[in-house]
Amino acid sequence: MDARVKWDRIYNKAGSNKPTACSSLIEYQYLLPQSGEALDLACGLGGNALLLAQCGLQTTAIDISPVAIGKLQRLATDSGLTVNAVAQSVTADSLGANRYDVITVSNYFDRELAPAISAALKPDGLLFYQTFVNDKTGPDAGPSNPEFLLKPNELLRLFPALSIVVYSDLGRVGDTTAGLRNQSFLVGRSVAG
Repeated sequence: MDARVKWDRIYNKAGSNKPTACSSLIEYQYLLPQSGEALDLACGLGGNALLLAQCGLQTTAIDISPVAIGKLQRLATDSGLTVNAVAQSVTADSLGANRYDVITVSNYFDRELAPAISAALKPDGLLFYQTFVNDKTGPDAGPSNPEFLLKPNELLRLFPALSIVVYSDLGRVGDTTAGLRNQSFLVGRSVAG
């Protein structure tokens, strides 16, 4: 089954509840600029995109699923928000260079896109990246395919050109019932060459 069909089926079954942004974007939204261009990459139902638009950013959201994009567009319209929601595959070429003040990625992982994501940020642009790790505290936490799971500290290695603002990869340290587990996140800032 191709990826678009798979995700269309998943989003067709999704309820009508308003999606929420990823926890790192919610917690650190005070770092967002007051204006600018934002991209929610592999947006799904668009929780990140909706929050970015609420914060006054001109927001584009890209996902492979036309079903997800349709639901996001309806939610944005019903909420009085403007989101440029686009159904397309996420590719390096689709990102452009020096284009965005903010990029968010959550629950999606493609190692090959990391250089293009960095390049798509304007100087001082922010990347909020949060996704699943292979050092899980439970079997049902995210995908099982290791291709879609972060290795320890991998986000740091994938984005060497960014200045790290915030990073978390708690793994199995301490009380595994507390804190963000099964995911890692990075907030990084693009610095001028």
